[in-house]
Amino acid sequence: MKITLEELRAWVVVVDTGSITAAAEQLNQTSSGISRALSRLESKLQTTLLHRTTRRLALTEEGQIFLEHARDILASVENAEEQIARRRELPSGRLRINAATPFMLHVIVPLVGEFSQRFPLIQLELNTDDVVIDLLEQQTDIAIRIGELRDSTIHARALGSSKLRLLASPDYLAQRGQPQSVADLADHRLIGFTQLERHNIWPVWQSEGEFLQVKPDLAASSGETIRQLAVAGQGIARISDFVSRKDRESGRLVEVLPAETREMRHPVNAVYYRNSTLSVRITCFLDFLRDKITQYQLF
Repeated sequence: MKITLEELRAWVVVVDTGSITAAAEQLNQTSSGISRALSRLESKLQTTLLHRTTRRLALTEEGQIFLEHARDILASVENAEEQIARRRELPSGRLRINAATPFMLHVIVPLVGEFSQRFPLIQLELNTDDVVIDLLEQQTDIAIRIGELRDSTIHARALGSSKLRLLASPDYLAQRGQPQSVADLADHRLIGFTQLERHNIWPVWQSEGEFLQVKPDLAASSGETIRQLAVAGQGIARISDFVSRKDRESGRLVEVLPAETREMRHPVNAVYYRNSTLSVRITCFLDFLRDKITQYQLF
């Protein structure tokens, strides 16, 4: 009997996600179905690919060798399908994009209609995470990451950089007063992040000539939550321009200490795990997104 693509796909996803249950969820199948696919694959190959215990899965030496071949086969099939689509000048297939909630809501979502109209055969799958994810484990084609990249195993394409400002609602400032100096921030309610101290470094200088590290009075894990708290008059927050642009244009948020603010930007990168030529649909999306960021001056 010949090995099927479904069996190869099940095998690769099990390895990437680390469990049969997680693979079943990714592929919308039952755990028993995935388990049977692995058994058939091992039977056809007449070798053991995985050592399975109640706690973990471990690749055998043969499994490690076969994994690389399986990845190559699936990539070749995918590329062949894309080449046919390219001949029709109609890129197609599922494109899985992951981004932090603020970037997804304020940058990507408003562009979905235009992108889908231009590339109707590309099926977008949009997922949000406010923490860095493993692209392979989450079956993600592109992840948008804000800030310095720390993972050397990924490839990245720069999309630009977003300026950081201190912002508050007019209602909050009417009640508490407009700070006149950095020292005045001590008398105000500061909104910041619950995780990663570097997200609570603000673009104003302390008396020592260093950027201000704040301890927020009100904290949240998501930049979108922080934005909405600021709009609701709950305090002063450090917010990226791509998140606050419409709020500043409408007057829902106004800048705090603009004369004291120093230039601070966060790089924005699209990252992916492709060592060879990018798939057509990934290239289409990245080119489209970069053009729109420039056209609409989103950063």
